[in-house]
Amino acid sequence: MHHLIRFRTVLVALAALTMMGFSTAAQADSGTISFVIYKAGFFVGGSAGEGTLRFHGKRYPISIGGISAGLVFGASKTRFHGTVTHIRRARDVAGVYGAAGGGGALGVGAQTIVLSNDKGAVLKLTGQQVGVQINVDLSGMSIAFK
Repeated sequence: MHHLIRFRTVLVALAALTMMGFSTAAQADSGTISFVIYKAGFFVGGSAGEGTLRFHGKRYPISIGGISAGLVFGASKTRFHGTVTHIRRARDVAGVYGAAGGGGALGVGAQTIVLSNDKGAVLKLTGQQVGVQINVDLSGMSIAFK
């Protein structure tokens, strides 16, 4: 009987913790983000840009910076638009985002990417790329508020 009471207590505690996790996720919010990024590289590449985060009716200017290494060749300009989810406040968007991937553009191309940072913010982006660029690389991007 004593073991049954302990088991029931542990089960109730686990259920409560699980519900708290769902509650926290439900409190997370989302916004939209758009930015222009310029990339250039020859084996090692760099990127820089700026844009805007829209969250709870306010506009926040952001700056973008990044580096990539691998097979990187060319230069391009990409206009990204998308959503940012799993944030509680605008500052959750700031941070370092990492990705591994590949792609290319000769003239005009399209890109789609999903990134996340250590605060749990998830960026789902689509963009139009203009330029000549080929890449198979590891890259990192940093978003900061101006």
